[in-house]
Amino acid sequence: MIPLDTIRRAPKVLLHDHLDGGLRPTTIVDLAAEYGYGDLPTTDPDELAAWIRRGADRGSLELYLDTFRHTVGVMQERDAIVRVAAECAEDLAADGVIYAEVRYAPELSIERGLTMDEVVEATVEGFAEGSGRAAAAGRPIVVRAIVTAMRQAAHSLEVAQCAVRWRDAGVVGFDIAGPEAGFRPTRHLEAFDHVRHENFHITIHAGESFGPPSIWEALQFCGAERLGHGVRIVDDITVADDGDVTLGRLAAFVRDRRVPLEMCPTSNVHTGAAPSIEGHPIDLLRRLRYRVTVNTDNRLMSGVSLSSELAALDQAFDLGLGEMEWLTLNAMKSAFVPFDERLRLIGEVIKPGYAALRRERAAVGSAAAVGLGAGEGSR
Repeated sequence: MIPLDTIRRAPKVLLHDHLDGGLRPTTIVDLAAEYGYGDLPTTDPDELAAWIRRGADRGSLELYLDTFRHTVGVMQERDAIVRVAAECAEDLAADGVIYAEVRYAPELSIERGLTMDEVVEATVEGFAEGSGRAAAAGRPIVVRAIVTAMRQAAHSLEVAQCAVRWRDAGVVGFDIAGPEAGFRPTRHLEAFDHVRHENFHITIHAGESFGPPSIWEALQFCGAERLGHGVRIVDDITVADDGDVTLGRLAAFVRDRRVPLEMCPTSNVHTGAAPSIEGHPIDLLRRLRYRVTVNTDNRLMSGVSLSSELAALDQAFDLGLGEMEWLTLNAMKSAFVPFDERLRLIGEVIKPGYAALRRERAAVGSAAAVGLGAGEGSR
């Protein structure tokens, strides 16, 4: 197994993380007091974190999403959003993340008069502020925003237009999120058409709580370049008793086209999309060499970091540093940031970082072998 400290120090890339799912509990309490939000179940940060995590771990996507009312409730003011975004960037950098795309639905923060553009402006300002503090602390990180529309609402075209307006100021893509069953991606075709016609990027939550039809619509009608979660693609894969694997037409298309899967193992267990980490389809999909990436989804709700997700997968499937680097490169290659920036981070940060960790582990192994040999020689 890879030591957790090694995983934390490894350069990592995060493509699927929700801003409103990663607040510090102390920040929620502070902002509730500052802005008069009185609906928290407790003002003790530790008790609040435990309450949120218990609420999220109920085996249902709809119940999981219910816990967000408190985080969104304290994100109705500009300064609050700036603080949350800045702390997000700092927390990710402290975990060894060197590139992140963090998503948020601006329509969730307009209850007290903010416009969606003002919400996006505060978000990217916070990311820049937090990235600056992280760099000053010796932990450089690039953070970009994905603007999300809620699939159960009717604002997706307006949100898509907002995303495009901010494309040169820190926003790299458009997404839809929310309850999947009953809210098909094709309900938002006008929004997706607008984004595609503007030559902008699309990722769609699909194949999390609903099966292959949601994935098919996202890809073939809506122009998704990546799939948020995509875990239910395994419903189109058959594994025989002898281990022989047969891919259905959709599963083969996703693999052949190298469609990135933004997989979030612990969140998938909490929402009922997977039975356990050990039973998560990510193992089968990575062995079949799908374009798998590892993500956090909602760090507060699921009580995870990207390092803890990778550590859990290493314990379950014996990843090793080589496979961890492969997953990281998958994510960086699939990022929406321009090609030159992807190449820079791969060549200057990711590959050298993993090479250094391999040398370090080899040196530790050699020292242990020398010590063992010396001990046996003295017997």
